[in-house]
Amino acid sequence: MFEPAQLRSFLAVAETLSFTKAAERLGLAQPTVSQHVRKLETAAKRVLVARDTRDVRLTDNGDAMAGFARSILSAHDSASRYFSGSAMRGRLRFGTADDLAITGLPRILREFRQVYPQINLELTVGQSDQLYKRLNAGQLDLVFVKWVAGAKDGTVVQQDSFAWVGLEQTVLDPAETVPLIAYPSPSLSRKLAIDALEATGRTWRITCTTRQISGVLAAVRAGIGVAVMPSSLVPEDLLIITRRFDLPPVGDVDFTLIRNPLANTEVIEALTQAIMGRTLKRSG
Repeated sequence: MFEPAQLRSFLAVAETLSFTKAAERLGLAQPTVSQHVRKLETAAKRVLVARDTRDVRLTDNGDAMAGFARSILSAHDSASRYFSGSAMRGRLRFGTADDLAITGLPRILREFRQVYPQINLELTVGQSDQLYKRLNAGQLDLVFVKWVAGAKDGTVVQQDSFAWVGLEQTVLDPAETVPLIAYPSPSLSRKLAIDALEATGRTWRITCTTRQISGVLAAVRAGIGVAVMPSSLVPEDLLIITRRFDLPPVGDVDFTLIRNPLANTEVIEALTQAIMGRTLKRSG
């Protein structure tokens, strides 16, 4: 009922919210992508994409179709590889920074495992510095980490900026010590937050140390202090308070994939392509 080529064009539009970007990603002409989406809408007998002169967005039926399309294409691709004898095999030791695990990354990994069921994916979650050390020690094949913008070689998946985060009820007197919630040292966000405060003469104290993003968010929600995290990962019930209390800017951050040059290149490239081009906004 639904043609794979049409589903691929629709998914590219759904993920980029742009017919132009979708066409560039697929290497097709924009009219071809538009035609594929129209034919899919005809087959589904539903409007899937709402368009106007300013933006492109999915309808409720479009959101539903995106989920079906990923499942259909995953099964289609798996069958093609199986019967062509080209099913990819191997072991992939993948590490990701803790807070990146609250993005759409788990969904991407789930879909990856469906497409490549014969790849043994081993996941490690931790702090960026620790993951990078394990990569250099040959204990991981690919890591997805946060670095100061431009600081490390690798494939930049997304650029963001750090922000100070707190509750709506948060009150900070400029003359008082800043209560800081942070990961243990070494931690990029911890170091940048402290450096930024000390550069502007602000005093600080650690009110909570936690190794997990769930602990950071719980402490902020409890009103124990404020934290620094990438802007795109701030939950809806918390606020960016940088300007409200004249807190110093912390800087920009790259979400970066770094590979072990001695690992299976084909397997690493497969996961890299699965992650690239996907919007890694906070999930839920």
